[in-house]
Amino acid sequence: MDNTANRVHRWRYLVALLLLSSVLHTNAQEHPLPVNPPTTTDTLIAPTQRKSAPNFSLVDSDGKRFTLADQRGNVVVLNFWATWCGGCKFELPYFVNYESKYHDRDFVILGISMDDEGFKIVRPFWTKNSMPYPTVIGDEALGKQLGLGAMPYTLLIDRQGRIAIAHSGVLDRTDFDHHIQDLLASTR
Repeated sequence: MDNTANRVHRWRYLVALLLLSSVLHTNAQEHPLPVNPPTTTDTLIAPTQRKSAPNFSLVDSDGKRFTLADQRGNVVVLNFWATWCGGCKFELPYFVNYESKYHDRDFVILGISMDDEGFKIVRPFWTKNSMPYPTVIGDEALGKQLGLGAMPYTLLIDRQGRIAIAHSGVLDRTDFDHHIQDLLASTR
């Protein structure tokens, strides 16, 4: 091949690569809502085997400071999620329901978004989906501190600030609800 033919061939190859990259990037951003994602049930960790949840303090979507240590006496759900995560979107109605059912019973939900764009992308999503509980922006260090691997990732923390369940993947809605009720029924 002569130089001109080589350049044309390289140019076509580069354009094809850019188009493919664009398609893959667009599809990666969409993450459609799964239809019937697999779920697994959990067993509460025995109280004597539970480890204390590490403390953290972050500002939520309303500008209020959320400090985990201040939640002692409450049953707490920490839900790691992202706007691009299909399983996270699937679970969203579960948390809205739990908040509605238990908000007046020493129960707290905190959403921890792992979106790199922060509140710029999270706030519109939060508003559009009428999320009635606070959300903070997490980072890799917080995820590591709390055991995040894949998302969605949810921690259920007892009244003493100990991790009773660490669940990776989509929750079984009814099973998790029973565990919340069990912890709410426990004494302080």
